[in-house]
This record gives sequence, C-alpha cells and structure tokens, in this order.
Amino acid sequence: MKKYTLKNLNKKQIEKLLIRPSINFETVFEVVKNVMADVKENGDKAITKYTERFDETKLDNFAVTEEEITSACKRIPNETKKAFKEAAANIEKFHKSQIEKCKEIETTRGVKCFQESRPIEKVGLYIPGGAAPLPSTVLMLAIPAKIAGCREMIMCTPPRVADIILYAANLTGITKIFRIGGAQAIAALAYGTAQIPKVYKIFGPGNQYVTAAKMLASIDPDGAALDMPAGPSEVLVIADKYAKADFVAADLLSQAEHSTDSQVVLVCTDKNKTDEILKKVEKQLDELPRKEIAKKSLEESFALITKTIEESITFSNNYAPEHLIINVKNPNLYLKEIQNAGSVFIGQYSCESAGDYASGTNHTLPTYGYAKMYSGISTDNFTKKITFQELSMEGVQNLGPIVEKMAETEDLQGHKNAMSIRLKSLS
Repeated sequence: MKKYTLKNLNKKQIEKLLIRPSINFETVFEVVKNVMADVKENGDKAITKYTERFDETKLDNFAVTEEEITSACKRIPNETKKAFKEAAANIEKFHKSQIEKCKEIETTRGVKCFQESRPIEKVGLYIPGGAAPLPSTVLMLAIPAKIAGCREMIMCTPPRVADIILYAANLTGITKIFRIGGAQAIAALAYGTAQIPKVYKIFGPGNQYVTAAKMLASIDPDGAALDMPAGPSEVLVIADKYAKADFVAADLLSQAEHSTDSQVVLVCTDKNKTDEILKKVEKQLDELPRKEIAKKSLEESFALITKTIEESITFSNNYAPEHLIINVKNPNLYLKEIQNAGSVFIGQYSCESAGDYASGTNHTLPTYGYAKMYSGISTDNFTKKITFQELSMEGVQNLGPIVEKMAETEDLQGHKNAMSIRLKSLS
C-alpha cells in the first residue's frame, strides 16, 4: 500500500486520492450494447450463444430443476445449514424493522393525505458465481424482497451453480432459478424470453459487464429499473493509536481479497500505528489463499496519515466508502459527523465480515463514491410508495381558492376549472 501524510498534500493531490481506479465503460458499453440488443431480439437463442461463448457451457434449458435443488441441499453439511439459518434470521429481523406504518396527515382542515407502500411485483436477483460464489447475497436480496411482498423473484446465476447457492435460494423461498450469468442474464431479466420471465427491477452485484448491462437496461423504456450503480468493492478504516494493528490489517485484507480492483484505504492519526498496521498487512497477506488477488488490490490502495479523527472523518466523507470501519477510542462520539458511507462498523470488534454475512444489515451497498447519494439495499428498495389524498366538502372550501390561484399563475384553466366546479357546487 502507498503511504501519504495529509499535511504534505495539496488540494489536487487529495482530490486524486479520492478518485477510484477508473473503469473503461466506453469499451464495456460497446460489448454489452450488442449483447443486450441480441437478447432483446433473439431471446433464448442469443442467451445460449453467449453462455457457450463466455461461460464455455452449452445449455438448452436454463432452469434449475426442483430435483437439482433438493439434491444440492442434501449435500450441504448441517453446521453450514445452521449458520445460514441463523444469519437469515438476523437479516429478517433487521429488515422487518424497516417496514413503516401508514400515518394519515390532515394538511388543511378537510384534506387528508397518506402514503402506502406496495411491493414491486416482479424482481430479478443476480447472484455472481465464478471463483467465489456469493450465497450470502442470496439472503441479502431475497429476504427483504420476501418481506416487502414481491410476488415473483427470479434468480439468475452463472452456470455450474454451487450447491450452497441453491441451498440459500431454497432457504429463502426462491424457486425460479436460471443458470445464466453476465450481461446476457441481465438482458434476459430486463426483456424476458421464452424461458425467463421479464422483471420490473434488477438487483445484485456483478462485474463491470453486469453493471453496464443494468445501467443500459435502466434507461431503456422496454427494460427494467436497477437497484444502484456500483463499482468494485471497497473499505475505509479510520484508526487511532489505540487500534489493534492485527484487527485493522485483517479488515483491510478481508476486502482486498474480493478482487484485484477492490480498493482498501487506511486513514490513521498516528504514524507509528500506521507503520505497525502495514507490517501486519504484509504478514497476514502471506497466509491468504487468495493472496495474489489481494496483493494486486493493495497495489492500488493507500494509507493516509492525519492529525485528528475529525480530519480523518472529513476525508472519509469526501471519499464516501462502501464500508467504513471506525476503530478508534470512543467511536460513538463521532457518529454524527459521518455523512457519506454505505455501512458503518463501530469500534474494534465490529469487523466488516459481520455485516457481510450475519449481523442483520444488508451487504448490497453503494460503491465508487455513490454513497454520497445512494443508500444500501433495504426493504424499501423492493417497494414503491403511493400517495393518497381525500378532500371533504370542507377541504374543497379551504383548499379550493389556493388551487385556483396557483393554476391561474401557470395559465392552466382546465386545472382551475376542476376545482372551481366543485366550489360552485357547494355555494
């Protein structure tokens, strides 16, 4: 990891640190546009072609059968099942707490307004596969979708589906699972094919091709909404001289092992502690099975030495990390100062892994600086809000003159008449 001292950096140098490693979306979009258009036009035939080309798998039928799910579940050890069930219970408990009760408001005498949530009827859940399948993401997406009341959950995941992915899907009640990945899976969910139902909104992480496909689908009137734009995973750790160096090093490496383009940032108020942490990082790196991936990630990451925790938080707010760990003395004193972060881990014992798996919060979070304007996934993401209003005769008399006057200022006579005719009927 590169090392910098904040006081020695000018404004441009600090701004440069805030920029993530760039993704060449121009090239990616060109590839993905063709895939999306092909699937939109040719459906399953195009999916078969791209699955064979990109995943080296020839498929005629994309659906995972009930028998395959049952067999996969039988192969999962009981201890693993127990861990997933307990994690699922925590996730369900937290996401149920997010349901808001309807509250009726009288804005003017005789004018009642209220808002109610309705589930998004059909949602697509994309679960990455590859070298490190993510069954935890199944829990993070399916559980809030189920709590929200989504009628149909369609899951896509790359071919050669891991048993644990199917177990997690079965645990959460997903029955429609398709073994396709990449941009072609997003296109299938967005447009629908003979085998794969169309959905209204697509959730889930993925590589740059998946991200690009979700973005393109979201701007196509025939496509589907996306959960959030996202880039590679990231963590920022704020530490002081009291932090345990081995804890911090482990937190940095837990994120670095995700992928070569993951970014980890250490912001520390003590130079000696910074050096100690970086030494621990080197030592722990050698023990990781995915050390080559983590090593490349660390080469694009950095440590920043600051004077105070307040300076550290200011930098963090500007960086807007996906995961923020505050490993300092009395961390709760600083929570109100945090403005931009996907999920925050408070104190030395709150490792990011807890949130990734089992604490109950969601691990599908805004990356690439999007935490400045996006939230992580919650039950709300699987609903839409509908507002209601009801005017009584008294409400028309009280609100009518206001509506008439405002309609006049916009020269919309029809709007004015809709209220005026009601007012006259009451006179």
